Amino acid sequence: MLEKISLFSQIPADCLAKLEQVSTLRKYPKNSILFMEGDDTGQLYIVQSGLVCVYTDDDDGRQLVLNYMSEGDYFGELSLLDRQPRSASARVAQDSQLLTISREAFRSFLQEHPPLYDILIVELVSRIRDLTSNVKDMALLDVYGRVAHTLERLCQDTSDNAPKLTHQSIANMVGASREMVSRVMKELVIGGYIEMDCKKIRILKSFPKNW
Repeated sequence: MLEKISLFSQIPADCLAKLEQVSTLRKYPKNSILFMEGDDTGQLYIVQSGLVCVYTDDDDGRQLVLNYMSEGDYFGELSLLDRQPRSASARVAQDSQLLTISREAFRSFLQEHPPLYDILIVELVSRIRDLTSNVKDMALLDVYGRVAHTLERLCQDTSDNAPKLTHQSIANMVGASREMVSRVMKELVIGGYIEMDCKKIRILKSFPKNW
């Protein structure tokens, strides 16, 4: 499993086998809370199957979805490095199997395999670039543009198929109302740009620049 994760793809298999021995595979039902923003926990999570929502919210209950993590994705690495409280919350969006690695086991592995530091830096820089792009989208694009970019990103991350999300879930990702997102999604379906089945959203052709 670990050799399929980008973070560990350059680490020899025999070394990864030792790390897997100190990892734990658990099943989590839908809507399980893995951790909350501000929690002082230290685990790396790797999605073996299912879907996990990473989000933040305010005191009024308004929620902003930062990302959805599917098979092969990992999250929770920041708390392993700086020992600070969680900067976001994570909830299981579909029944999932997750591999967890403790902070102590991960840091020990880092010390034994220094090249992993360089890989981790590149991975973190990539995530920062993605975050910068998302902030730019939120500030400069209209609702259609934000929905289109979100669908393109989700499909790119999951081999041309985005996980089937509710319109409210997409609205929470793009900072718009459910009604506006529903209108955009309906027009994309009518225009033949996307199709949806019970599990996936598929992009059929390139989105127009403007709607």
